Formats: sequence, structure tokens, C-alpha cells
Amino acid sequence: MTDVTGAPVATVDVLNTLFHSEQGGHEQVVLCQDRASGLKAVIALHSTALGPALGGTRFYPYASEQDAVADALNLSRGMSYKNAMAGLDHGGGKAVIIGDPELIEAHQRTALLLAYGRFVASLGGRYVTACDVGTYVADMDVVARECRWTTGRSPENGGAGDSSVLTAFGVFQGMRASAQHLWGDPSLRGRKVGIAGVGKVGHHLVEHLLQDGASVVITDVRDESVRRITERHPGIAVAADTDALIRAEGLDVYAPCALGGALNDDSVPVLTAKVVCGAANNQLSHPGVEKDLADRGILYAPDYVVNAGGVIQVADELHGFDFERSKAKAAKIFDTTLSIFARAKDDGIPPAAAADRIAEQRMSEARLR
Repeated sequence: MTDVTGAPVATVDVLNTLFHSEQGGHEQVVLCQDRASGLKAVIALHSTALGPALGGTRFYPYASEQDAVADALNLSRGMSYKNAMAGLDHGGGKAVIIGDPELIEAHQRTALLLAYGRFVASLGGRYVTACDVGTYVADMDVVARECRWTTGRSPENGGAGDSSVLTAFGVFQGMRASAQHLWGDPSLRGRKVGIAGVGKVGHHLVEHLLQDGASVVITDVRDESVRRITERHPGIAVAADTDALIRAEGLDVYAPCALGGALNDDSVPVLTAKVVCGAANNQLSHPGVEKDLADRGILYAPDYVVNAGGVIQVADELHGFDFERSKAKAAKIFDTTLSIFARAKDDGIPPAAAADRIAEQRMSEARLR
């Protein structure tokens, strides 16, 4: 694998990750390098069975190329399942840019994003990109200067704007469905909800929950993110860190809204909540965690189901964005989540496994057409 100049960019470790990953089955993985801008990126297309792969661009300071490839593979696979469960005519893809977005200067960021846009354009529409952790609407406006297969742009540039708005709305619908299934009432009024990560999505989720009458506890590694919430809602509770949050007494719902892997061998045994429903991708750190949750009587709303509001929003942008139409589609996450819980009960399996079965069936049927 080479960059545009023909120079090799893949190490043996990266190749091992590509060909021996447990998250295999990808159609195409592109390693991107542009020396002039400093771009190093990975674009992973897991499936185009349902249509062009759709998924965001993550900008993150990975410790190694191998870590970046592994994240792209995991995230793109998750997007295939997310798009299938959301009823979209899109497969799953994801891109990651290696670097710290907080340390890069504006002119360098622009050059880097333009180079990235050229790589996406070279795929000829097999991959449609959007925002993710570390990238924003303004970034997609830059990428769109080189690539027409770009969503999540600003309204001034024909886009849908911030997709975190409907991501949070969809997660809230997933919480309502969880409450309906477990407690017989979709309202979160009087319930205590802990949110880990109150950034792009989490702070919108706080507003939905407070408006519904829930009691909210928050935590975030960024002091400024916490401060934005507490300045708007001075009485809101703040946990010292995520570990303190998941151990908090009286917690009804835990919402992981930061990076993946939040549900693991350390966190699940001490989790006090009866429901897990959050915006983070890939919350289950490894296969088997979903059973650990079920064995403890904790209801898990599959992450890629409840956090699909954002991808529903950016997919709608491809057809001339209409916010109310997108919101109506995202509202269906409530019914979809309930149907997964029902399927899980009927089949005697955890909800995560039930969601996988439904998504895989839709992708399999598409391949046969």
C-alpha cells in the first residue's frame, strides 16, 4: 500500500491488523498519506451491500498507525450495522485522520483537509464522509471543496449543519424506549441519568432529559465542557470522573457519550444503573460484555441503534436536507429499540445480539438482490 507518490506507508503491524482483525470482512481499506500537508489517514469501507458507504471522519492523536487502522475497521463495521438498522440505503464506512486536531494550525488544517478530500473523491462515490470526533461542520465545508461526496456541511453551503442535534434526539428516544420496556412508562421523569461526556452530543442530551423531568449527573475529561453545562444549569450534579459516575447510588440510566469501550470487564461489575443507553460508538469492549450486562440484569440499548440520529440527518442531506423529515425518521428509533428488546426476549439473547441479527439479515438480503 502506497501514498500518492508511490512511497510505502504500511508497516507489518498495520498489515497484520488489516488481514487478521477480528472485525474482518471489509471490502476496501485505503491508507492515505500526503507529504505536503502532513496528512496520514485511513478510510475503511466495510460494506456497500445497501448502497454507498456512509460514515464520519475522526481526527484523533492515535498512538500508532496500527491503532488508527483498528479503530477505522471497528468503526466502519459499526456503521454498516447502524445504517442497516436505521433503514438507510447506505453501507458502512469510516475514516480516521491521525493527529491532534487541537495542536494543528488553521492553515495546516485546511491543507490537510483538502488533501483528505481528494482521497475521498478518488473513491468515486463509494464512500460518503461526514463529521465525527475531532471534526466539525466547518471542516466538512473544506473537504467539500475537493469532494462532492461530503455531508455534514454548513447550511450556508447546502448542508444539514451539526448532526449532533439529531444524534442526541435519537439517543433520547432510545432511553424512552428503554424506560418503556423496563418500567412500563417512556418518561424519564424522576429517573437519575448519568452522562459520561457532555461534548458535541452529550450537552444536547442533557437538555432533552432535563426537559423531560429527569435528574442528571455529568462528567467529562474537559473542564470547559462541564462548565458549559453548569453555567446554564447551576444546580446540576457533577461526578469527579467516569468511575465515580458509574458507581453512583440511585443511578437509573448510564449514558456513555465519549469514546468507545466504556463497557468492559472493569466497569460492568460495578455499574449501578439498570439501563445503558448512550451516544458513544463501540461501547462493548469485547464480545461477551453484552452477556455480562444481561447476567447482571442491566438492559443495554445497542449503541449503533440509538445513536443513528446523526447519520439519518447527514443521509437526508444527500437528497436536499429537510430537518423535520429527518427528525421524524430519527423519532422511529423509539420503535426500533422496542422491537429489538422484543426480539431479544423472544430469542432468549441479549439485545446487542438481536440487533446484529436484524442488521445482518437486511445486509444479506441486499447482497442476494
